[in-house]
Amino acid sequence: MNQIHIQYFKTKYAEFILGSYDEKLCMVDFRYRKMRKTVDDRIKKGLNAKFIEQDDEILQKTRAQLDEYFNMQRRAFDIPIQMVGTDFQKSVWEALLKVPYGTTSTYLQLAKDIGNEKAVRAVANANGANAIGIIIPCHRIIGTNGELTGYAGGLPLKKQLLQLEQNLFTTA
Repeated sequence: MNQIHIQYFKTKYAEFILGSYDEKLCMVDFRYRKMRKTVDDRIKKGLNAKFIEQDDEILQKTRAQLDEYFNMQRRAFDIPIQMVGTDFQKSVWEALLKVPYGTTSTYLQLAKDIGNEKAVRAVANANGANAIGIIIPCHRIIGTNGELTGYAGGLPLKKQLLQLEQNLFTTA
């Protein structure tokens, strides 16, 4: 059976589970998120692979680039990624990749970006299913009213990430 290499990676912001498959990053997710099993099962099934705790070059590069990001020394990532999801989810994640560092967008704008303005709730669900956090920047998506809304890593972390990116976010 195919293998997804996983490693646990603790930062001052959160503890992550990183995964690589076929020399591509397939997971940067919160180790203790509520949907952990759902996300893991989707990735295993989508890649027809099992998790094995093993380090590799992609995971090493990911840790180095995440460290740089958290230390405000990196704005963009250049790691090959493998998205695992439906075509709709992938279209949302592709749109997320275009939201620039230090800016925010909304679920409604994301729905418009993929040409499906009526799919706001589905876009929000796809955002929540993102398994490559930080690198596919779902933390940059906020409610249309400007409020912070759901985040797998928790709203306090979402706020910290936006502040890290120099976002002048003032809502409590």
